[in-house]
Amino acid sequence: MAQSDDFYEILGLSREASQDEIRRSFRKLAMEHHPDRVTDPAQKEASEAKFKRIAAAYEVLSDAEKKAKYDQYGSVGAFAQGTGFEGFDFGGFGDIFDAFFGGRRAAGPIRGGDLRIQIELDFEEAVFGCEEEIRASRLEHCTVCGGSGGEPGTQRVVCQPCGGSGELRRTQSNVFGRFVNVAPCEPCDGEGTVIEHPCKACGGIGREQRNRRLKVKIPAGVTDGAQMRLSGEGDAGLRGGPAGNLYVDINVRAHETFIRDGNDLILPLHVNVAQAVLGSEVQIPGIDGHAQPLNVPAGTQHGHEFRLRGQGVPHLRGRGRGDLRVHVVVEIPTKLSSQQRELFEQLAEELNVPTSSGGEEDGVFSRIRGAFSN
Repeated sequence: MAQSDDFYEILGLSREASQDEIRRSFRKLAMEHHPDRVTDPAQKEASEAKFKRIAAAYEVLSDAEKKAKYDQYGSVGAFAQGTGFEGFDFGGFGDIFDAFFGGRRAAGPIRGGDLRIQIELDFEEAVFGCEEEIRASRLEHCTVCGGSGGEPGTQRVVCQPCGGSGELRRTQSNVFGRFVNVAPCEPCDGEGTVIEHPCKACGGIGREQRNRRLKVKIPAGVTDGAQMRLSGEGDAGLRGGPAGNLYVDINVRAHETFIRDGNDLILPLHVNVAQAVLGSEVQIPGIDGHAQPLNVPAGTQHGHEFRLRGQGVPHLRGRGRGDLRVHVVVEIPTKLSSQQRELFEQLAEELNVPTSSGGEEDGVFSRIRGAFSN
């Protein structure tokens, strides 16, 4: 949809609008379409273009002389042609945009950058929590100048290009008259003062790279891939700005016995055929290192799960623990002694399991499988 070239339409006003209505409409639209309010980078350019049009419309309609000229010609295009300016478009309002959008911003505090490191934990450390010592390299305030960037005992001096205002003004003429563009002074970065004698230790930057050791308390129940934020432990800020944050990415090593499923622990329990058929009492390990007895009833099937309540992973920053889930794995022997083979053959005859036409070993295993399927 084509955008209107009519300044009144851009501000949503009639040609009879008063100056008070023009001001109110501009404030409302400027707040609504200000690029600083746009969080989606894809919409940033469109927002800036819209804001330029709004600022241009207000710049003309809020000035009685410019408004009278504009009303005489009726539109931007007719006005441009009538005054000898061909090819007029809204792209020429960059200076107006700078003046409205941020050209007058004074230099202020700058927040320090965020940092990110990775640590690796043992399985048990993630389950029960621990305290880890980490090393982080970050920018800290210079110990010599205290972050000012100047040699100790020296003072900043007034910036000559801007005379201490922190702004540079440039007058530009266009079809609507003369405009004053105000932009931050680059030599002093908008501060109005400059460092005459830079600190020799940091080169005038005010910050130095240093390595630091930190003790981090890892909460019980932390998961693989979790991230912890240590507020204020990132790079130091500038001009009195706050420090950034340090983000700790956590990797958890796999356990040789236990598998984690949320707050539950899964323990594969391997039993032989006799234990599954006749029942047995076995010792199972706990994540805390203590073994405990578990009764495997007679006739326990492969894949059966025993659930031991409250013996899993502690809930992260909460009460209680998950469960320990014991999964039964019935192991079928791959090799048999002559005595074992004889016993299984007797069992097969007792269960009326037909023999296989394959080899002797295949016949034994088929009969075992058949016995369990029956």
